Amino acid sequence: MRRTPPPAALAVVLAVAVTTLQFLLLPLFAGPAAHMEPRDLPVVVAGPAPAVAAFTAKIESASPGAFEVTTVADAAAADAAVLDREAYAAFILSPTGVTLHTATAAAPPVANLFSAAATQLGAATGMPVTVADLAPLSADDAHGGGFAAGFFPLVITALLAAIALYFAVPGFAARVVGLFTFAGLAGVSGASVLQSWLGVVGGDWLPVAGVIALITLAVSATVHGLASVAGPRGIALGVALILLVGNALGAVGAAPELLPQPWGEVGQWLPIGAGATLLRSAAWFGGAGGGAAAWVLASWALLGLALVGVGWLGRKEQAAPDDDQAHEAARRLGATVAA
Repeated sequence: MRRTPPPAALAVVLAVAVTTLQFLLLPLFAGPAAHMEPRDLPVVVAGPAPAVAAFTAKIESASPGAFEVTTVADAAAADAAVLDREAYAAFILSPTGVTLHTATAAAPPVANLFSAAATQLGAATGMPVTVADLAPLSADDAHGGGFAAGFFPLVITALLAAIALYFAVPGFAARVVGLFTFAGLAGVSGASVLQSWLGVVGGDWLPVAGVIALITLAVSATVHGLASVAGPRGIALGVALILLVGNALGAVGAAPELLPQPWGEVGQWLPIGAGATLLRSAAWFGGAGGGAAAWVLASWALLGLALVGVGWLGRKEQAAPDDDQAHEAARRLGATVAA
């Protein structure tokens, strides 16, 4: 007979376990945030060759490792790099001064960083520096806080949908229907609230709704799939991976290049980081720069659906021997009664 531990001992064990979890979560969340700084931020420079060479040398010596500078042919190419999300900013040099083109919608902290740098540059060189925002945020969310805050409920509701379907709905087909139905409705609801109502997301409504649907499908399918093969332990693993690790490394309100590496890159391979990148691309850049993120989300969704199928097949195979044993027991009982 299994002995139940004394209540006091159980209380101590639980306290130690939760404290250990806290010990692990504190550096996971606070560490990356405390060490945010520019790391190989891609920027482009256009202008006369001698001026470009001197300018590039100056910013690289002033902030070693902060920027990854690429020279482009002209101002049009520089703007194209920013709008294609290949660079966060473009410096366009001319005999009369410097023009800085940013895209606040790509990452508000990065745009603010470049704007501050432009002010310092103008003061240091005595040259006029003009700043233009090629992709500004919505006037209803000028600082980008609404985008970051609004992203979190998408993830939470996707987790809840996955867990509810696991406990309440039997059958592979019914669960898959539930996952896709939720994702579709979440896309409609999310786009209607974030774009049409609150105005914190720009772009066309349909692509935004499609991206939100893909994000919620990736999250819900992954957690539901893990639950299908591992039960409640799978749910715990999914929540830890997607919500805790993914949220800490996702850079939803910033840029992955600001996080210590390789963690910023790791975050882009998880649903939250990839989802934030793709939603920004769809909302303000016509989808540019979102291809890799779309593949990441689709891969998580497909993996989750595959795990749902694996879990269903496993339960079906386990049920078959139980049925055979029941039939054999019934046969023996019948034979005994007949004798």
